[in-house]
Amino acid sequence: MSATPGIKQKDAGSASGKVTGVRGAKSKTMLRIVRSFWHDQRGIALILVSIMLPAIIGFSLLAIDMSRVNNLHNDLQKGADAFSIAAAAELDGKSDSITRADRALLTLVSNRYTFSTSGPPQTLAAAGVTRRYLRSLPATDNLPIVAANVITDELNDPQLARFVEVSVNPVGFAAIFPASFLQAGASNSFTVGAVAVAGFTSGVCDFTPVFICNPYENDPDYTLEEAAASVALRRRLIELRKVGNGAAAGPGNFGFLEPPEGVGNGAQALAQTIATSRPIGCYNSASVDTKTGQNAGPVQDAFNVRFGIGANGNHFDSPEYGPAANVRKGAIRTSGSANQCPSMNRLSFTEPGTMGLPRDAATPYMGGRMGDGNWNFSAYWTTNFGSATYPSAWDTTKPTRYQVYRYEISAGLVGTASTGGEVGTPPAACQPPVTSVDRRLIYGAILNCDALNDTNDLSGHSTGLPVEAFASFFLTEPVASPSEDGSVMVELVDITGRGGQGTLDNFLRDEAQLYR
Repeated sequence: MSATPGIKQKDAGSASGKVTGVRGAKSKTMLRIVRSFWHDQRGIALILVSIMLPAIIGFSLLAIDMSRVNNLHNDLQKGADAFSIAAAAELDGKSDSITRADRALLTLVSNRYTFSTSGPPQTLAAAGVTRRYLRSLPATDNLPIVAANVITDELNDPQLARFVEVSVNPVGFAAIFPASFLQAGASNSFTVGAVAVAGFTSGVCDFTPVFICNPYENDPDYTLEEAAASVALRRRLIELRKVGNGAAAGPGNFGFLEPPEGVGNGAQALAQTIATSRPIGCYNSASVDTKTGQNAGPVQDAFNVRFGIGANGNHFDSPEYGPAANVRKGAIRTSGSANQCPSMNRLSFTEPGTMGLPRDAATPYMGGRMGDGNWNFSAYWTTNFGSATYPSAWDTTKPTRYQVYRYEISAGLVGTASTGGEVGTPPAACQPPVTSVDRRLIYGAILNCDALNDTNDLSGHSTGLPVEAFASFFLTEPVASPSEDGSVMVELVDITGRGGQGTLDNFLRDEAQLYR
C-alpha cells in the first residue's frame, strides 16, 4: 500500500517536468521562427516596390510631361525664330520695308508643332503670331523692350524699323501627371508660347567713303529705284557738287564719309581712299558717319587720276592709283613733253576732232543740274570711231554713256584714234591701267539729305545716318575745277536693293540674324 502512493508522486513530478520542457521548446522554436523571419530578406524588393510604386509612376509621368512640353516649346520657338528672320530680312530701311516684312510673315513661313491640346500636329502660320517692329534694342538682353524701342507710327516711319519681335500666341498643353495629387484643385493644363527678336544688317565693303544726296528725293515723278531700273532715266547726266562752301547738302550734291580706321584724317588721306583701286572701307546701311569739309584740291586729283591725269603726283604714284583701261575724254596734250603723264593744265577739251562723252542737250531737272538723257551719241561715235559698227539696238533706244564706254572696251576700240588723234589708251608715262576693277565707276552711299538736314549737319561731322541705298556712278569726264563747287559729272549705273541690276552684289554684306 505504501509503494503505490510513491509511485504516483513520482509519476506526477515527471509529467510536470515534461510539460515545462515542452513549453520551453515551443518558446525557443517560436523565437527561432521570429528571428528567422526577422532576418529573412527574401521578397523585400516587392515590398519596397509596392511602397515606392506611386512615386516611380509619378516621376515617370513628370519626365514624359517635361519631354512633351519641351518638344512643344522647341517647335514654337523654331517657328518664332523663322518668322522673325523672314520678316527681318525685309527691313532694309526703305519706305515699304514693313509692308514687305508683313508679306513675308504671311507667305514665307509655316512650321508644325505637336503635343498641344489642339490634337494632332498643328501648323503655326502668321495667324498664330503677333509682331511689332523696333527701332532699337535695349543695351543688354536682360533688359525688357520698352516703348522707346518700338515703332509707333508704322505708316510714316517704316524706314526706321531695324528689328522685329515675333510672339507666338500661347497654345494649350495638358500634362499627364495629376497636378491635384500635389495640390487640391490644381489644373493639369497650362499654355506654352515663344518670343524671338531678329534684325537686319546690310552694308558694303571695299567701298569709297563718299555719300551722294539722292537726286530723286523730291522728284514728283520717279523714285531712285525706278530711275535705276530704267535705261532712259539712267542716261540722265547728273552734276554733283561738293557739300561745303559752294553747295548745301541737297539732292545731287556729294560729300565724304568717315574714312576707315587707320587711313588718317587729313585731306590727302581722304583723297587717297577715293583715288585707290583697292578701297578698304565697310559701311552699314543703318548707320554711316559723314566727314565733309575737306580741301577740294586733292579730291579733284583723286577723281582725275582715274583718267590718267596727274597720276604721278599728289602721292598717287603707285599701281593701285593707275588709270582706267579707257580714258577717252575729248582731250589732247597741248604742252609738256611726250613722256609725261598729262596734268590737268596740259589738257584741252575743245580741240577740233576730239569729243568726250557729250552732256545732255537740256537740263530741265534738279534745278538745271540733271539732264534729260538726250545726248549726242551719233556725233560722239562718228568723231571717235568713224564707220565702226555698234549694236543695232542703239538706233532704236539710245544707250547710256556707260554702255558705250563698256562696248568700246569689249569691241577693242579703245586704241582707235579720233579724227583729232585722241585714243582711249592711257599714256605710257602713267601708271599701268587697272583692269581688275572699273576705274571709271565711283561708289557711294545714297542719303536723303533734305530729310536728314532737319536734325543733322551734313556739311560737317554727323553720325548714325540711315542709307537709302548704295550706288555706283559712271564718271563721264574729269573734274574741271579744284574749287569747292567743282562739278563731278556722272551717270547713275546701279543701286543695291529694289531696282538694282545686281552689279553691286559682290560688295554687299547682308545678314538677318537673331538677337533674342
